[in-house]
Amino acid sequence: MPTAEQYDKISEKAKELAELQRREEEVKEEANRDADTEVFKTLYSDFVMSEYDEINALCDVLKINASEARKKLEKFPPQYTVEDKNIPDLIKQMRMSRRKLKGEYREEMAKAIDTMIDAYSDHLFKCIDSVYWLAPYKEPLLKMRFNEKDLRKLHKMKSVEERREVVDALCKYWEAETEQNGMVYGKDYATLAKEMKLAKKAFRETIAKVSNQSLSKSKKERQRDFILKAVCENHGIGARLIHDMMPTDLHKASSPRVITQEIKKLGIVSVDGAFYKIPDEIKKNIWAYTAAFIDSDGYITLDRKMNPRVGLVATGERGKAFMQEMYKSIGFGRMHLDQKSPQDTRLINRLNFYSQDDVASLLTKCLPHFRLKKGNAQLLLELIRMKKSYKKSDWYKSRCDEIFKLMKWENHKDHVGFDWSKENINLDDIQKYKDNCKMSVMDSMEQIGTVL
Repeated sequence: MPTAEQYDKISEKAKELAELQRREEEVKEEANRDADTEVFKTLYSDFVMSEYDEINALCDVLKINASEARKKLEKFPPQYTVEDKNIPDLIKQMRMSRRKLKGEYREEMAKAIDTMIDAYSDHLFKCIDSVYWLAPYKEPLLKMRFNEKDLRKLHKMKSVEERREVVDALCKYWEAETEQNGMVYGKDYATLAKEMKLAKKAFRETIAKVSNQSLSKSKKERQRDFILKAVCENHGIGARLIHDMMPTDLHKASSPRVITQEIKKLGIVSVDGAFYKIPDEIKKNIWAYTAAFIDSDGYITLDRKMNPRVGLVATGERGKAFMQEMYKSIGFGRMHLDQKSPQDTRLINRLNFYSQDDVASLLTKCLPHFRLKKGNAQLLLELIRMKKSYKKSDWYKSRCDEIFKLMKWENHKDHVGFDWSKENINLDDIQKYKDNCKMSVMDSMEQIGTVL
């Protein structure tokens, strides 16, 4: 049984992985969002458009069809909640709890509150950036009073008349503020302050015209959300049990048969009536998750003919569904399902990667996320690069022999009592083999990173 120290180490590694995942996700999202925002700023620089005009303009500028253009316009961050609580309510609850704390615990709670506020601020900025037609008016918008719900209402505005009312209020505020800057307090200053106040009021009134009901999901959407959540949280659950777990209003409008039909549309894997699905949060960074899976229940190795091999292994019906989901998410590899185990226990399911291109693509994308098998991955990437372009080099064969020995060492270094002499490996030479890596040599030969 693992000790408390081992649990602490695992926890620290999990935190590091989560932080890296978060950073990579943020960078990718920010890059995509910035690219889209620049395009939309260009579109909306001259006049306010309706959704129909937006779609036509996007089709012309980005050379995409109407469906793809509509998808870009409909992007809006999901509601930021923690355990089904919205962030303002959660922060209020944390502040109430802080009143009962003293000393160090009070300071830690204050830091946690500040972190939560910073994260929610980032979320609100993403929401603002998703309301593309307001991109040129972001500066006065930030001086208005609004919350996440108001931003959703702005995103729901489709007609040019509604949008012009909002833009008109923002422009009036901006004009009055610009004129007021540097002005001495007096009658004119007070008149402009009143205009700014009226502009803010007009902004609020325009938002109030959008009903709260327009933001709520339909019964069909709530049904699909419930099914997805039930399957992600209860792997192997069946349609009848999902139906029994539904709240009364959804239960009356559904049946096991209806749920089974919805399952097919939602891309959930079904194995003998049991449903499985990887949560969308994981799929957002599938390479980090794949790396973690290989670290724990996979392998990176090569055979004696120096052929690279990478694989994921899982057992039982749940493992079978999981391999199918991973195969769909990754997009390449070869599945081997329902294989007999040597111990004649549960059936084994594998997702293997054989070709050099597949192995190189997988390991390159997973490399930043490996924690235990990063050394193995680097060795295979070096070997694949050597086999593609440097087979005729005088150092090729000797380096292949070193890589084989290093791979053996990486896979068995924690194996107490392993017979190294059987593989003709001298442990004193391991560091020398590591230092003899040919990646820098190949970089210089290809003039990578140098000025031509």
